Amino acid sequence: MRYHVLACDFDDTLATHGTVTDDTVKALERVSRSGRRLLLVTGRELDDLLAVFPHADLFDLVVAENGALVYDPGERTRDALAEPPPEEFVERLRGQGVTPLGAGAVIVATREPYDEQVNDAIREFGLELQVIRNKGAVMVLPPGVNKASGLATGLARLNMSQHNVVAVGDAENDHAFLTAAECGAAVANAVPALRSQCDLPLDGEAGAGVVELAELLLSGELDERKIPRHDVLLGRARSGGDDAANGGGDGTGNGAGGEVRLPPYGTGLVVAGPSGGGKSTATTALLERLIEAGHQCVVIDPEGDYAEFPEAAVLGDPDRPPGVEEVLRLLESPEQSAVVNMIGMPLRDRPAFFTELLPRLTALRTRLGHPHWVVVDEAHHLMPAELQDVPIKDVHDLGSLLMITVHPEALSPAALRLVGHVLAVGDRPDRTLAAFADALGEPAPTADGLPEHGVVLWRCGSDRAQPVEVEPARTERTRHRRKYAAGTMSKDKSFYFTGPDDRLHLRARNLHTFIELGEGVDEETWTHHLGRGDYSTWIRESLGDDELADEVAAVERDEGDAAESRRRVTSLIEERYTLPSEPTRYDPDHDD
Repeated sequence: MRYHVLACDFDDTLATHGTVTDDTVKALERVSRSGRRLLLVTGRELDDLLAVFPHADLFDLVVAENGALVYDPGERTRDALAEPPPEEFVERLRGQGVTPLGAGAVIVATREPYDEQVNDAIREFGLELQVIRNKGAVMVLPPGVNKASGLATGLARLNMSQHNVVAVGDAENDHAFLTAAECGAAVANAVPALRSQCDLPLDGEAGAGVVELAELLLSGELDERKIPRHDVLLGRARSGGDDAANGGGDGTGNGAGGEVRLPPYGTGLVVAGPSGGGKSTATTALLERLIEAGHQCVVIDPEGDYAEFPEAAVLGDPDRPPGVEEVLRLLESPEQSAVVNMIGMPLRDRPAFFTELLPRLTALRTRLGHPHWVVVDEAHHLMPAELQDVPIKDVHDLGSLLMITVHPEALSPAALRLVGHVLAVGDRPDRTLAAFADALGEPAPTADGLPEHGVVLWRCGSDRAQPVEVEPARTERTRHRRKYAAGTMSKDKSFYFTGPDDRLHLRARNLHTFIELGEGVDEETWTHHLGRGDYSTWIRESLGDDELADEVAAVERDEGDAAESRRRVTSLIEERYTLPSEPTRYDPDHDD
């Protein structure tokens, strides 16, 4: 379900001449019974609204006075969201015969042609006020207060996100309100400018239009309607692909240099490619833009690759694994994204934790409409090919799903069925796509025109793929820093101190243990690996840190003694990586 909130204007939207029909009330009741929340967002003063509308208690909250007042029908509480103009301002207008003249908790309201007197009084008193017009009505409010700001306050009280809202209105003061919602709808009697700019022009007038919208909402038809203005930027199309390969509105560019965007809802995306090929870079850039746009994202991070991602709170560290309840508490607020760092969890426990967490995220989304994106790093470890079932049946249950893997064919067939797009990165992206297509049992896209190295987007089932220049993130993340410093690297990525005669087999599973073991091995073992350039080779090939590898290689080429070379290598690592002051409390794969 995409839309968890229906937000309605009152006059000439819900009501005609102040009256709401029984059919409209019944439609609102059905929406409420579906588990969705209802918000009434109106320019009217609250007491005036309650006097003409006996069904205000249908709504979870009422935002009155054009965004300046929030009323809770259940608690019968009202909270002004700004300060009113000074009383002498109102008295000045009253003394000039301005009528009608209403003064609410914050708003001062009249009608044309008294806008001239209103503007003169604002200038005379030197007030910082804004004048909002609405089909002849003239509303005076503090700057920044409008229906969009009132909607945001109401959503925050409900722990709901603007990305789960469909809003409907009819007049000039509804522009910001509809734009703030994920989908903005306008009834047939709306002013032309609003209908031309909204996402969904309705056929029915006033209450009939709201009934029409309720039917679209309840049937699920509205969920599938594309809202292109919310598509998230992936990058720009490069020459060599087929713009039509992905279909308009779900990941396509308009010729070389055209933007390539992805829909924010219902997207099942795999980012695949060899180690060091750029999967983390592309994912980080996409995550940054999603969070900037107000989407709540959850990164399931088995190896600590996103432990320094600045846009999200990180739960878990090398010494303390995260808890499911801790994750869910954080995600109650839609403004907070999270990285679930599993680096401190034994390898054998990670799949079970993931299997428990994913359905709980689905339940949270069912209740509140978020999270909007779930990102699963190292997806082939958490959902391997041998797994016949995965804890998610439909990508829409999570909003959107992004899985990162080195080998797409190593993913569970059940996980593969959730995928609609593949982003292949690194060397020979055509081979990555071919492996994925083979796992799906589908023909691979043609390799004609695809680069030898780079990023390619493929919509599953299409015969062509689109080369993409990924839009970079604003801030560059230090790649894998926590994992390499204190986590557990796989056996094939670890460093082994063996000595000249293979007498030893000491495994350094991260940089912390590398330094510990390097300080403890005998001089002959240390200099054996130093002379062969093993340290810089390991750092370059397993850590992907060419800069550090070059610095260590310079130490290896020097003729210094063993003690000096150990000190220099240790110093270079500690300058670049944050190492723990104490060893981690346990070894996640101590049974190896």
